[in-house]
Amino acid sequence: MINTKDIFSIQNQSEFDTVALQVFKFQFENNAVYRSFCDLLYIHPSDVKRIEDIPFLPISFFKTHAILSTSEEIQETFTSSGTTGSVTSKHPVTNISIYEESFRSGFKHFYGNIEDYTILALLPNYLEREGSSLVYMVNDLIEKSNKPESGFYLNNLSALKSKLEMLDKQGEKVLLIGVSFALLDLVESHSFPLKNTIIMETGGMKGRRKELIREELHDILKQGFGVQHIHSEYGMTELLSQAYSSGNGVFKCPNWMRVLTRDTEDALSIQAPGKTGGLNVIDLANINSCSFIATQDLAKISNEDSFEILGRFDNSDIRGCNLMVL
Repeated sequence: MINTKDIFSIQNQSEFDTVALQVFKFQFENNAVYRSFCDLLYIHPSDVKRIEDIPFLPISFFKTHAILSTSEEIQETFTSSGTTGSVTSKHPVTNISIYEESFRSGFKHFYGNIEDYTILALLPNYLEREGSSLVYMVNDLIEKSNKPESGFYLNNLSALKSKLEMLDKQGEKVLLIGVSFALLDLVESHSFPLKNTIIMETGGMKGRRKELIREELHDILKQGFGVQHIHSEYGMTELLSQAYSSGNGVFKCPNWMRVLTRDTEDALSIQAPGKTGGLNVIDLANINSCSFIATQDLAKISNEDSFEILGRFDNSDIRGCNLMVL
């Protein structure tokens, strides 16, 4: 069994590679779905010498299978939002404390002590359903901030406007985290000259608005909030770690998370940094599920812990990998 202390104490690429190979062997031996996937590819741990050799499980498997590397009791099940009638992803979590350690440590790494911030959350579509890993994380950050003004907002934009202006004028450090369409709703009805507030978008119009390219979205938000940069959070139901961007759409990973890109025509071919390809994520906090996920995002990587999201695959299946019938 892998000790989670080994995961969250990683300091460099060499340590990451060592733990990642250990996690791969553990999940190969203990995750029946992932083992079957590797077997169909004729890949065995004895064949895997580098992280680039590790098979990445297509993210769509979370829609059809329970992805578990343990027989422990499930404590939480996170679900994706999805559109009406669509099949949603399910991520059963057997040890919620690992998720908590991951997002608390990740936030501290990029932003410092949570107690320094008042956290305001504008996540209406996530609050309106159950099973959101984002709401779980933000709710915990709100509680850990220990600030009486921290909290969620649903549709009461006027109250949020007043709160933002009051806290900003008082010199309070504020983090407003919101889904893209709700932040646009806010700046369309109110304008701000904020000086002490970080605006963080979590992406996604979720069918509420026309999709915008990142530059267009961020330009509107920067003008509306009166800020120089728009921060972003990259996370998903199937992962237990987040990457963050402090501006310009460049995300950075915490030390226990790495990204690679694969050739869009050959899902098993890992590319060198600098090329656009399908985003593969290694999330070692996902020890009890699968740490090696082939997402449906298109990305460009500048180095092992920095990347840009450029879009998504147009088709629902990941090209070059038809092993979806396990």
